[in-house]
Amino acid sequence: MQTMKAIEYHAPGDIRVNSVPMPQCADDEIRAKVDACAICGTDLKTYVHGNTRIKPPKIMGHEFTAVVETIGENVTGFEIGQRIVMATSVSCGRCFYCSKGRTNLCLDLRPMGFTYNGGMAEYVTIPAQALNNGHVIKVAKDVKPEYAALAEPVSCAVNACTNSNIKQGDTVLVTGAGPMGIINACVARHFGAERIIVADTNPLRLDHAAKFGFELIVNPATEDLREAVLDFTDRIGADVAIIAAPAKEPQQQALDMVRKRGTICLFASLPADSSILALDSRKIHYNEISVVGSSDSTPAHVETAVDLISTTQMPAEKIATHILPLEEILKGFDLMKSGQALRVVLKP
Repeated sequence: MQTMKAIEYHAPGDIRVNSVPMPQCADDEIRAKVDACAICGTDLKTYVHGNTRIKPPKIMGHEFTAVVETIGENVTGFEIGQRIVMATSVSCGRCFYCSKGRTNLCLDLRPMGFTYNGGMAEYVTIPAQALNNGHVIKVAKDVKPEYAALAEPVSCAVNACTNSNIKQGDTVLVTGAGPMGIINACVARHFGAERIIVADTNPLRLDHAAKFGFELIVNPATEDLREAVLDFTDRIGADVAIIAAPAKEPQQQALDMVRKRGTICLFASLPADSSILALDSRKIHYNEISVVGSSDSTPAHVETAVDLISTTQMPAEKIATHILPLEEILKGFDLMKSGQALRVVLKP
């Protein structure tokens, strides 16, 4: 029996780099050789707190890229050696939301690394449902794997910026200068944002943000963020605020930092036991402020992300700050928690 290296989730605080059987490839599936898988903040939360959606043992990882190695005899449209990425929350293709093209809101999502084995391994099998519902996206062969692996997180920012209706010339505030905050800011620039404000209390993350050419960087621990935003916008407020920090305070404060008819996008998820906000409904009402959510992405968002990465409109080389072997995933978690890293990419 052929085996491969893989990172398996067993329980909170218990993940293992094991030798496991090579995945099979049925007639309606593809098997691909993984050459890069980024670590998502969700992976870190799963390690620390567990995840009720995962039945262990399960191979982790959903931000991966791979090269097609075996094609099931019923599969068409792919070739051996083709680089692929995925919209990794696999939809049912039948429910109300799927019929509207909002596959990220599917009533029966089956994510890679949660329901299906993921990409923190030497090989991954792409399930038939993912192929049938268009979740597999082709990538040019000359794109570096550590950059292609960013397609999934970039696609989530594409969804957020679309939901936020960012337009040419806008001023966009992003709170949270972790990897997803910076990726959102970069995608906002692509959508036409002229001025970008990035805020975070972690000096290491602010140092990362300074490398991207954003117009204003603020540390709310030492400056009044509201005053900084209002001063920067002639007391009008930002057109859009994307809250990429998983904390109540920036979500609640955003009402005071966007202009009338501005938009607040709640991108970061709060813990289930601490997710109720105190919002002044009068400000939303009288200022006609839009508050939108943003979760996950569709295959169309991934296609846009692949285009941004392939055409170097996304500064992937600045985002993939650390590349490690599978065996060093715990080091990757430490780099993420400290703020030293943006995206850590594992290479089997």
